[in-house]
Amino acid sequence: MSPSHVNALELLRPLMEAHSPPLHALVVPSEDYHQSEYVADADKRREFVSGFNGSAGIALVTANEALLWTDGRYFLQATQQLSQQWKLMRIGEDSPLENWIADNLQKDGNVGVDPCCISVDTAHRWQQAFGKHGQKLISLKENLVDKVWENRPPHVVAPVCIQPLEFTGKSAKDKISDLRAKLDQEKAYAIVVTTLDEVAWLYNLRGGDVLYNPVVHAYAIVTRDSAFYYVNKAKVDLKVEQYLCENGVELRDYESVFEDIEGLASERTPAVKNVFDELSEKYNHTNGYRIDQSTAAEPVDGLEDRSNTSIEGQGGLIWIDPGTCSYAVYSRVPADRVVLQQSPLALAKALKQPEELDGMRNAHIRDGAAVISYLCWLDAQMQDLYGAAGYFSEVKGSLKRKRSEEEKLTEVTVAEKLETFRAKQEHFKGLSFETISSVGGNAAIIHYAAKEETCAEMQPDSMYLCDSGGQYLDGTTDVTRTMHFGKPTSHEKSCATLVLKGHIALDMAVFPAGTTGNMRIFSAARTRPAAL
Repeated sequence: MSPSHVNALELLRPLMEAHSPPLHALVVPSEDYHQSEYVADADKRREFVSGFNGSAGIALVTANEALLWTDGRYFLQATQQLSQQWKLMRIGEDSPLENWIADNLQKDGNVGVDPCCISVDTAHRWQQAFGKHGQKLISLKENLVDKVWENRPPHVVAPVCIQPLEFTGKSAKDKISDLRAKLDQEKAYAIVVTTLDEVAWLYNLRGGDVLYNPVVHAYAIVTRDSAFYYVNKAKVDLKVEQYLCENGVELRDYESVFEDIEGLASERTPAVKNVFDELSEKYNHTNGYRIDQSTAAEPVDGLEDRSNTSIEGQGGLIWIDPGTCSYAVYSRVPADRVVLQQSPLALAKALKQPEELDGMRNAHIRDGAAVISYLCWLDAQMQDLYGAAGYFSEVKGSLKRKRSEEEKLTEVTVAEKLETFRAKQEHFKGLSFETISSVGGNAAIIHYAAKEETCAEMQPDSMYLCDSGGQYLDGTTDVTRTMHFGKPTSHEKSCATLVLKGHIALDMAVFPAGTTGNMRIFSAARTRPAAL
């Protein structure tokens, strides 16, 4: 546990106390301003505060406690990474964050959060829970974590690239046209697109702002007669700028999106009433965003009801997805001018074009060839260097020879070798996530990340798990394989067999319509012994 994570708590609490009004709790989400699960290093505020670097989780800091919520993928990892100052809250087992705050924070307590880092749905859910005890959700003018984060990594300035039509199957111009048809159906004048993958898909543009994800930090606004792309212009060359112009898209500065949303929403009505605390001044956000928080005369009882309002003609409704749009964006739109509904791009993006389907298949074929080449290489190395019997060999006894320090295989070096096999494949652009290369007990950590200074050496008598994937121009892969290069023990064979039986039983189980994923997991866990 790095001392910086401990110091973060010591630095945050005085800022919370000095805030006006004083904050009794501070929420630090994992998400960035686009509600992304995977974020750039500069946006890893929750990791900086807590020391836990899993992709999912949310931190809460109070005057005397520090708690971190995460899901079952990360229970073991969080236990290892959190210091004694932190308490792990297991999602699905412990009380949810909003319930814990409602039950444990003082009455009339103030809970601070950056409105850019939470969605409309989340803000509404929290406000409903807090309001029962008179607690308030405070919209912060500045992100307090940013104020104490020394040596914060800069945002990456990676070039924006055009995704070729041969891989997308549909031009940006056609996608924009389809989106305008959806606006007409909903009698909306404009839509604000905030999620990075939807912006990338809509305009057929890619980038490298987030490690392992070919996305660009950008917003999009499409109206019935215009389209805009909000991005750091330093990432856009003349070729991309001309491409945007040809597709009827105007290039705009990233920071101007809030001002333009205000312009769209300026007709007829004042700004929407905020579910946050009484804040009415305009201010400059730490990262350049100017957010307008209106006085909250009373809490908004039901965000869903607001989408029923219909205004005819130009300057009508503005479409926002409440599940993915930040509250900071939403708060710029008047109450009777917003339609809160899932983005139509979510389904459109999921319905793949023939070219996209072919690309996915071809990418998996090439990636499969790379993985097989790697496994064959690794199998031979484990026999030659470590005396393993070999996955396909029936030879017993040690073939081990003396190896040099340079020849030693570790979780990191074999993962790097796998990447070299992928890099030889056509259209390879990089990994789709950090390779999970894990030996023995490390394989029990669901999202284990091997580090050169602490990783384990390969072992001929231990199981090896490799979970990896590649990003290609025509598709993305994710492949997991568990192997044993020696002779598994009876216990290992039994465990592998039971896991296989469990998967077969789950595949054959019939669940009622509407059953959620969590319910399936718990139901399968209860019925699995009988199925075995």
